Amino acid sequence: MPGNSRNQAYIDHVRRLEQRIECKDEAMRLAVGGEFDAVGKLEYYLLRSLGLSSGHLVIDVGCGSGRLARQLASDTSIRYVGTDVVPRLLEAARTAAGRNDWEFRLVEGIRIPCPDNVADFVTFFSVLTHITHEESFLYLQEAARCLKAGGRAVLSFLEFRIPCHWETFKMSLRAKPDGPLTQFVDRDGLTAWASHSGLGVESFFDGDKGHFPIPEEVKWENGTVMKSLGNLGQSVAVLRKV
Repeated sequence: MPGNSRNQAYIDHVRRLEQRIECKDEAMRLAVGGEFDAVGKLEYYLLRSLGLSSGHLVIDVGCGSGRLARQLASDTSIRYVGTDVVPRLLEAARTAAGRNDWEFRLVEGIRIPCPDNVADFVTFFSVLTHITHEESFLYLQEAARCLKAGGRAVLSFLEFRIPCHWETFKMSLRAKPDGPLTQFVDRDGLTAWASHSGLGVESFFDGDKGHFPIPEEVKWENGTVMKSLGNLGQSVAVLRKV
């Protein structure tokens, strides 16, 4: 994950939330940006649309407080490894999942604590949005190492071509210099990183358009309801190990 100073910024951010918010569960939900249930469900249905099935191993890089883990947990056949740089978030993710057979690993540096050629999916949801381009490239190399042949790396990202992402960029202009990083990535960069990592680009999806089926209504905290087709708000890249 990020360098030590930014790791500490994330740890401090979570600590401040817990100090400010009486309900610790709510603090953990907000620590990953809110919309814990809605985004978790959408991440889960996205992976299902890409072929996630019984027996698969999912490596969830930057698992946070367990948005995706909680949704995956009901499938007892799924194998899972979640990683993060914030110990408190890993504790919350472990609790949210309630799976004693799953691994939640604290990491430092750019590494995925798994052997070669074992994973069916490596996910980076809201991870490349908070690390440097160099770190993103190194992480894709790690993902390629861990993936089986034909396995997929699935990542969300911010890009200037999407109008609603520009609003996020404007908000980042007011961010504290020592706070979490907000990073944008373009598709040419992702394509180049993939090609130098043993990965091929399978597809890109715009963050503001529905692109995967959802079998239920997904309700957002502001009352908005998403039906039929879902999107994460961030754009999505699907990369496949060649």
